[in-house]
Amino acid sequence: MRLLLFAGTTRTAEIDGISAAGADPEAMVKTPSADAEILEYGEPVRLPEIPVSPSGCPTPALVTRAVRDVADFETGVVDAGLAEPSAAPTVSVGARPGEDIREDDPVATAPGAYAAARQFGRQIPDDEVMVAETIPGGTTTALGVMTALGEERGVSSSLPDNPIEQKREVVADALAASGLQPGDARGDPRLAVRRAGDPVLASAAGFVVGAARTGTAITLAGGTQMLAVAALARHADLDAPLSLATTTFVAEDPATDLREAAVEFDLDLTVTDPEFEASDHPAMARYVAGEAKEGVGMGGALALAEREGIPMARVRDRIRTLYDELVEGDAADGDSALAERDDGPR
Repeated sequence: MRLLLFAGTTRTAEIDGISAAGADPEAMVKTPSADAEILEYGEPVRLPEIPVSPSGCPTPALVTRAVRDVADFETGVVDAGLAEPSAAPTVSVGARPGEDIREDDPVATAPGAYAAARQFGRQIPDDEVMVAETIPGGTTTALGVMTALGEERGVSSSLPDNPIEQKREVVADALAASGLQPGDARGDPRLAVRRAGDPVLASAAGFVVGAARTGTAITLAGGTQMLAVAALARHADLDAPLSLATTTFVAEDPATDLREAAVEFDLDLTVTDPEFEASDHPAMARYVAGEAKEGVGMGGALALAEREGIPMARVRDRIRTLYDELVEGDAADGDSALAERDDGPR
């Protein structure tokens, strides 16, 4: 089994108030590259620190890496439109960073990336693949894709208070810029993702269609962005079995009706509760407060831990250790460096 992370960017994330997948817009564009490094190496390599929200909630990559440490599964990364280089080894499908979906052709490389990823999916040797994503602003582009396809579905958010009305306004502007009405891209997934989506959705959907049609068991590891991938695959006439594995944080989000959507898209749904409320650690407290909720395959990784009989207490212990090593360790190093500068010659 392999977890395959599709990592990319969209300038839609630069819209104020849309995403918390980074401390600020400048950091946000680097988040997917850092997530890939954390997944592969257990720490950022090119970038100086792990991605955190403005309130300090760490990237879900920390959780997925913690599960990988205790469950020992294979991983891989697809460059699905990275704006910053990553030290993690990547497979390229020719995707380029996405523009703001309010432009008239925001994902011009979508058709080519979809086709290349579909071919990659046909050739992957694994019997089972978990498909994951990292792209700030991705729930807004997921809403754009589903609206273009004519699927009336809500989306979750990395923010505790989901700015869903703002997202709908952005999507309405996006469709207007492309001369589309809701549902105009029904049965045409490449049009939907080119005009209202992002390069990660294009690449992940192409891969899913290619791999599933060769008999590879596919689990969509994530939340409403993975629902958009499922919608794209079903609109490409894929009738192969698909699973969706996510967290209770998404499943209990009132902005989404995950179980009804899973039925509509014929998905075998798994919802895992990491029981973060049992911990007094500040990182896990931010998730309980409603931040992040999903990403970087967190729901899929947690489901795999549960399937392997690994107690959630062990996962939480590993998250705590990683957080303390990466976040608090970096802070301590920074304080030490500052003290050396303050005490030095003037």
